[in-house]
Amino acid sequence: MARVLGRGRRWTSRLVLAATLLITLILPSQAQVGQSDLDNVGVGQFDFGKMWTFEHPPAQYFSETYGLDADEEWFERIRLSVLRVGGCSASFVSPNGLVATNHHCVRGDVAQASRAGESLLDEGFYALTLADERPTAEYADQLIAMEDVSDEVFGATDRAATDEERERIRGETLEGIEARLLERYAGAGDSIWVRLVPLYHGGRYSAYVFRRFTDVRLVVAAELQLAGFGGDADNFTYPRHALDFALLRVYGRDGAPYRPQHNLRMSDEGVEQGDVVFVVGNPGSTNRLRTIAQLEYQRDVEVPVRIGFYTSRLEALEAFRQAELEQAEAMNIRIQMFSLSNSLKARTGQLAALRDPAIMARKSAAELQLQAAIGENAGLREQYGTLFDRLAAIQLDKASLAASYGAFYALRNPTYSSMTLSRAVAALAYLEAIASGATAESIEELKGQVLRLSDHPPQLERSYVAVRFADFQRYLGPRHAITRAALRGRAPSDAAAALLESSVLSSAERTREALEIDASLMEDPAVRLAAAFLPLYQEYRQASGRLSREESRLESDLGRARFEVYGWSIPPDGTSSPRITDGVVKGYEYNGTMAPPYTTFYGMYDLFSSHGPGTEWDLPERWRSPPEGLDLATPLNFISTADTYGGNSGSPAVTPELELVGLNFDRNIEGLSRDFIYLPEQGRNIMVDVRAILAALDAVYDADRIVLELETGQLYETEAAADAVR
Repeated sequence: MARVLGRGRRWTSRLVLAATLLITLILPSQAQVGQSDLDNVGVGQFDFGKMWTFEHPPAQYFSETYGLDADEEWFERIRLSVLRVGGCSASFVSPNGLVATNHHCVRGDVAQASRAGESLLDEGFYALTLADERPTAEYADQLIAMEDVSDEVFGATDRAATDEERERIRGETLEGIEARLLERYAGAGDSIWVRLVPLYHGGRYSAYVFRRFTDVRLVVAAELQLAGFGGDADNFTYPRHALDFALLRVYGRDGAPYRPQHNLRMSDEGVEQGDVVFVVGNPGSTNRLRTIAQLEYQRDVEVPVRIGFYTSRLEALEAFRQAELEQAEAMNIRIQMFSLSNSLKARTGQLAALRDPAIMARKSAAELQLQAAIGENAGLREQYGTLFDRLAAIQLDKASLAASYGAFYALRNPTYSSMTLSRAVAALAYLEAIASGATAESIEELKGQVLRLSDHPPQLERSYVAVRFADFQRYLGPRHAITRAALRGRAPSDAAAALLESSVLSSAERTREALEIDASLMEDPAVRLAAAFLPLYQEYRQASGRLSREESRLESDLGRARFEVYGWSIPPDGTSSPRITDGVVKGYEYNGTMAPPYTTFYGMYDLFSSHGPGTEWDLPERWRSPPEGLDLATPLNFISTADTYGGNSGSPAVTPELELVGLNFDRNIEGLSRDFIYLPEQGRNIMVDVRAILAALDAVYDADRIVLELETGQLYETEAAADAVR
């Protein structure tokens, strides 16, 4: 990928164009969806998805749908085989703590594991011996127990007379539950932690007990170019040809490879069209249970602001990378860009879904159905009958803050916003504390907050100041006092350069020098600018915080009402906690043709030959000519209708016999609407086929000790020991 992004092409400009086209492609025209069609829209059985929880597993549904006798032991085996690694999912794939996940989930660790003269992101990595497996900063969490604690929580909070009292009692109750469970599972002998998860936006509560592994080492990582084959152009698309995998190993407290109670075995037969697969992982927060009014606010305010933020920050990073390639590589700017571009494309797909009249009609029909059920029950009507109107009123209040939301979005984000402006805000608090006669301890702490802020490279910092000034201009308007104070009649880029030239807060060193000589900062131009925008910023934060708290309380009540009506038949929204979902391997119609259920290495080489070196479909050097022994007909990626989402990256896809057949790594464009609704007609999750992983380990990386471990479960400490057997 370094060769692709380093050739001076306007990568982000193409990205913005692709995002625009994405909205056009997904959004039906009025000719396609007439008003009469919308009036007759019904609610699909699984519009709210199939992200089933383990405390209430869908055993009967699995039996009726697939003839699978999924008993308690079946669910336990798969649950204990699955892990959460960072913001992704993973699974044990050998009895010796070997773990499989996606490359993109650990690419930061791959970069950090590189030593002098190495670039493991570009070169790939294989530990020839057990001793060569490299430490990472990752930890892995395994769900060992769960408990529905809803009755305990509501039994305590429902006695509260005020919102403040309810929040206090809720906090105390959750702390008590956590302490009780930590004591109960303390004998597990590992690092144990408890997470209290609000399901249905607080309509129910579950307590999850996790075992945390902190010694996680890198074993195998494909090359970045191969793991992300097709680059941003292919992101959220299918057919795909990406070998997005990495292998880690969990070690126990004794320093030896951990031996899990259960692990998955990689299948050598794989799956075919029509086969059922079960995907287990940690899907992130979705919005399927939000009201229409909440979705309209996201459509009109929240999502467009975020798209604008991601676009402008990507352009700033790209400009810096083009100008300072070596420094950008040392800072792993590529990883930041991948993250932002992924978010941009996802948000663009979400906006297309929110602007889709057919999707919104189905969401409206479901909401009317729930409202009718509440209205038909006198008790529910009395308690919850006004919820929808009250939530709608909050959205109007939030919309009144839209200008401030856009102007100040992620203002103090340390990665994608100006450090000079963050220092100015912190310095103003420090100066005000001195003026108000605060304690020496408080003043020293505030001073430390100023000094702890690090630097962006000068060009990147200048770009971040400029795009923030452009945000002021765009959202507050050119005549607003804050915009005038920032720009002073200049263009955003010129105003940014002038501010950085004149402010001592433009670097950590200049700031430290000024504070060491006790220089007054009140007249510093950055501090004066902060003083100009801080009142509106604080007013916005206070108002939005109040509205957010009120919205959360009403959502909790709505969740309780929904549960009273539907029970567990409707799964809760994603919560970055373990879920299991089911789907079928199945192709689909797209672009006037048919997407096949799986792709092969033949397709990868065809794309390489068609696009050529130096493109997003380039191949690492050792892959450019098909290695001897690599069967090009081997399935590489495949798809299913399983209900996956962000956070499911790395999730294992298994057969009813719990054989591992794939690693989930993406959705197709048609699946981007899953934030709001599950539509299996064309939406698909995309997986790396384990047959491709095994083929690559054997024929390309010559990783015999890992291949043998995956095939036999036996641990080989060195490649030489494995070679003696094969």
